[in-house]
Amino acid sequence: MDIVKFYRGDPKNAPKTTMPAHLGANAILVWDDKLLLERRRDADVWGLVGGGCKKTETGRQAIAREVYEELGLRIPAERFQKLKVYDDPGRIAAYRDGSVWRMVIVVYGLEFSEEPVLRVSRESRELRFFTREELREITIAVTHEDIVEELFVNR
Repeated sequence: MDIVKFYRGDPKNAPKTTMPAHLGANAILVWDDKLLLERRRDADVWGLVGGGCKKTETGRQAIAREVYEELGLRIPAERFQKLKVYDDPGRIAAYRDGSVWRMVIVVYGLEFSEEPVLRVSRESRELRFFTREELREITIAVTHEDIVEELFVNR
């Protein structure tokens, strides 16, 4: 059973939020014109690397921390370029413990000049770079589908 279920623009089926809005930072990480995604352990879908911002962090600090925690890469926060904020109220994450969050996602970008050596964390089942064509063959978290489409596929 999944730990989390994601909804986007689905007011009839999405549960009502029980928690304040959650600020997250996710990354469009590119190498050799391929996008890095993680196969999540909590929902068994592919998604962007990232996670929640801590109370004392900026978005850039959060994405630098998340990239280290999830990939084992130490990258200075200032290297990440802010690409866009996704703040539509229909982006929802419902957790098995009953908490339901509205997600506000700040997306940062970074292009690697050479293939990075990645470490799979306990949050992920797998890490992989995908071509635009390969993205059509996988299930991406619904809360990240439009981000991937807009900021990677259509760039």
